[in-house]
Amino acid sequence: MNLFTKAVRPVLFRLGGGDAEAAHEWTLHRLASMPPAAREVMRRRFAFSAPVDAFGVRFPNRVGLAAGMDKNGLALPAWPALGFGFVEVGTVTAKAQPGNDKPRLFRLRESEAIINRMGFNNAGAAALAERLRELGPIGVPLGVSLGKSKVTPLDEAVEDYLESYRLLHPYADYIAINVSSPNTPGLRSLQDREFLTTLLKALSGPVPVLVKIAPDLTEPAIAELLEVCLEQGAAGLIATNTTLARDGLAPADQGLATEAGGLSGRPLTERSRAVVKFVHDETGGRLPIVGVGGILCADDAARMLDAGATLVQLYSGFIYKGPDLVKAVAQGARPARAHVTR
Repeated sequence: MNLFTKAVRPVLFRLGGGDAEAAHEWTLHRLASMPPAAREVMRRRFAFSAPVDAFGVRFPNRVGLAAGMDKNGLALPAWPALGFGFVEVGTVTAKAQPGNDKPRLFRLRESEAIINRMGFNNAGAAALAERLRELGPIGVPLGVSLGKSKVTPLDEAVEDYLESYRLLHPYADYIAINVSSPNTPGLRSLQDREFLTTLLKALSGPVPVLVKIAPDLTEPAIAELLEVCLEQGAAGLIATNTTLARDGLAPADQGLATEAGGLSGRPLTERSRAVVKFVHDETGGRLPIVGVGGILCADDAARMLDAGATLVQLYSGFIYKGPDLVKAVAQGARPARAHVTR
């Protein structure tokens, strides 16, 4: 056990009477208010340099913060100080929206997992663009995850994504297209060939565009999606989003298994890695992969990289293990599979 798991995590997990979202918001606001001197202390402790290039972007290390942790970019200066080599904000939508009803975020402690049905709660693309304009560069690459506004009909989804893209791409080192969250009705249907082809054509521009996929797709469905990504010049793939499956939960967490939403954390480790390996093998390494899902130790990350990922992201692992995990993963990140530079 480290200081975070022994002393900090128990306090955070008691905030708001144990409410996970209350703890999340409290932590975000504390990180956002961290003074520069404190950030420098954190940087000296957690930052680790091991530069790597992917889809035309230089990353100071291979470990990123996954989308969903800081949707509105409130604490952006703090994440590099905690050791992250890149940060992905969002998922953001063209229209501001409150998300789904609370409670909508649940910890499954014995399983080291999270269930969320947040529903893309965010202040909207225009507000994030203004925040990024005022803040300026944060010292590491910035990704922006785009989703569809809930009120936008599926047949108007391309224009909805495009509105967000126009506002935000000037501030992004890469754009992630989220068509795989299970918490927006109909969103996962946008992973099919026709829509994805149209969307990637519409978002063609100077900024690399990556597609984030669900772990619940069959291999034939993933193969078809990969064909579209290669045909339309997608810069890479993020594998994977949360799952609707409830396999691998500890007996003590079975009472939460019926909660609607996407599951992340330890139960997703094997499936996410299997998807990464399939994508790498199917594309012959031609499509850079950001591996995310169930990374809770340095060995998990090493195996994800060995499966074919170029970069990795943390979400649930950071919640359960804290910033020591970021440094441990960065130090141990040594990919063993061949990648084709794009």
